[in-house]
Amino acid sequence: MNKKNIFFKVISLLTLILYGADILAQTSIHKNTLKFNNGNFDEYVEWLDTRGEIINAHDGGIIYVAGKYYWYGLALRALGQDKGEKNGAATETGINLYSSKNLMEWNYEGVILSTSKDTQNPLRSPMRLERPKIIYNKSTKKFVMWFHYVGYPGNHRQEIGFAEAGVAVSDKITGPFKYIGHHRPINDSGAVKDCSLFMENDSTAYFLFDRKMPDGSRCLHIAKLTDDFLHTTDHWAKIDVANRREAPTMIKQNGIYFLITSDVSGWKANAAKTFKSNNILGPWTEAGNPCIGEQKESTYNTQCTYAFKINGEENLSIIMLERHNTSNFLKCSYVWLPIEINKNQQLFFPYKKEWHLNAMLSSKK
Repeated sequence: MNKKNIFFKVISLLTLILYGADILAQTSIHKNTLKFNNGNFDEYVEWLDTRGEIINAHDGGIIYVAGKYYWYGLALRALGQDKGEKNGAATETGINLYSSKNLMEWNYEGVILSTSKDTQNPLRSPMRLERPKIIYNKSTKKFVMWFHYVGYPGNHRQEIGFAEAGVAVSDKITGPFKYIGHHRPINDSGAVKDCSLFMENDSTAYFLFDRKMPDGSRCLHIAKLTDDFLHTTDHWAKIDVANRREAPTMIKQNGIYFLITSDVSGWKANAAKTFKSNNILGPWTEAGNPCIGEQKESTYNTQCTYAFKINGEENLSIIMLERHNTSNFLKCSYVWLPIEINKNQQLFFPYKKEWHLNAMLSSKK
């Protein structure tokens, strides 16, 4: 081998070494950036998108589509209860959407369901499209959104049109979503309050909702959806043990359905309670407080929003919670925690001021 060939081989080897070091450095940086920062119990941590603006997607959810996670939620205003609840908790915008490949860097995709200034439009703003949830119907190839509908001007009331289930559809997750209408599942006597969706499989889904009766009593209910996911069916159940519970959040693990809920106390944080069942329509049994340690009686000063599984990781789920900032609704804080299920099939999510997603993924291998 001549000196020229040796020289080129050495250069190539050095290049490979430097390239490998660069890849390792990038991997290390990437690993360190996959960190969730929840802050202290009384802290409102600002989550920013790639524009440097506050992520404005309240009490929404996550859906994974074609290699990306999509985070959607209600767009709120920077007004608080000092000027009346209707100002901050209602929206003049609609539902915002963000996308990410790693759950850390969120790109703003725009408004996917817009409110209207038209006084005859059912989405006339200000109004409420609370707790929106989106699922995909493989048969119709439609994305279907359900939410708690409260018409103009967004004040909570009992009569028809102010506490119902709203539905919208789209051909694409990025919208725009077409508003279909609003109604009351089961019958018109029961007002719809906090709600959610649960996807059992490609063809079966359920609407979960807090149903408030004219006498003031309320209880969580669950109703199976039609094949197109646009309506509820006659297959429904009252979850009797979930009396006066709201903010329903459901996840299935090891063949068991877990339903995480909040007490009814307005904006004041309270203790979460879990219910579990082997059958989605019941019977359900109480399964205790999923929080541990300090501030467990206030759910760490948050309220449940949604739970989702990391794509490709059957045993790693994240619960989304929200620390409501009633003095400035735009600056409510998002708190995400990994869900743990012990050998006794009890569900927990201990508080972590910060945690690394990659470390959690490694621990599950």
